[in-house]
Parts: sequence; C-alpha cells; structure tokens
Amino acid sequence: MNGVVFLDRDGVINADIGYLWRREDFVWIPGAPAAIRLFNERGRPVVVVTNQSGVARGYYSEQDVESLHRWMNAELNRQGARIDAFYFCPHHPDGAIPEYTRVCDCRKPQPGMLLQAMEDWRADPAKSVLIGDKESDVAAAAAAGIRGYLFDGKNLLEFVEDHIQ
Repeated sequence: MNGVVFLDRDGVINADIGYLWRREDFVWIPGAPAAIRLFNERGRPVVVVTNQSGVARGYYSEQDVESLHRWMNAELNRQGARIDAFYFCPHHPDGAIPEYTRVCDCRKPQPGMLLQAMEDWRADPAKSVLIGDKESDVAAAAAAGIRGYLFDGKNLLEFVEDHIQ
C-alpha cells in the first residue's frame, strides 16, 4: 500500500481565481511544481482532488476541466514532475445544469472523492496526506481517515519541507 499525497487544486497548486478552466488564466502557486517533483522523487503518488462546481453552475464543462488537467501535467512534465491522477467533483446543490445539481458524497467536505482515490491507488491511510487551503479540505481528509494540512497559500515547496516527510 502506498502513501499517497492528495492535493487540492485551486489555492494549493494554482492561484484560486474562482472557476478556473482556461489555461491562459492559470498561475502556479510558488513552489508548486517543485513540491510535486519532490513527491515524485520520493516515490509518492500525487493525486489531485478538487471541487469543480463551475460544471454544475454551467460556467464550463467536464471536458474543459479535463483539458486543463492535461495541460497542467504537460507543463509539469517540462519541469520533471507529474500528477499521477486527477479526481474532481462537478456537483453542487445550487447548480444550473440539472444532471450536476445535487448533494453528493464526493464534494468536499464529504470524503467520497478521497475514498474512491484511496481505493484506486491502494492508499495506506496511515502514510497518506492531503494538503488543502480550506477547512473543507481538512475535514474531508479527517473523514477519509488521513492527515490533512491547511496550506497558507505562500510557497508549496517550503510548506512541504516544513510539514511533510
């Protein structure tokens, strides 16, 4: 079983501008590519778990999210890093698109997305961590039985070096 590193996306990997889906609006958080590369070098799978209510709200599609994630990984690959998998929740109870408008168990702070990723990646809860920028991220980690860290948004590599082995 693996010690998986789960990362929230907006506010941890990239600047949280609200409903990001276009690569031209994407800005890396300082130290994010280097932190991801460090986990790769340590042999730790890196898995993104992100709420994307913009899909339910009709701001962008699931395909737009997936396209951005492919682009992110291409950019990381140029820096010797990679994200091993992306999981996202497209739902929101106040959505505008009926098939996505609902309460679900995958939207953080619910643990469903994390539990699915943990099963898929055979994650050892005792060795796995989540880094998020909101209390809902930390709550989801706790509900999934893993340690959660609340990131201050400054420099992800420095945060990882200070907090995570």
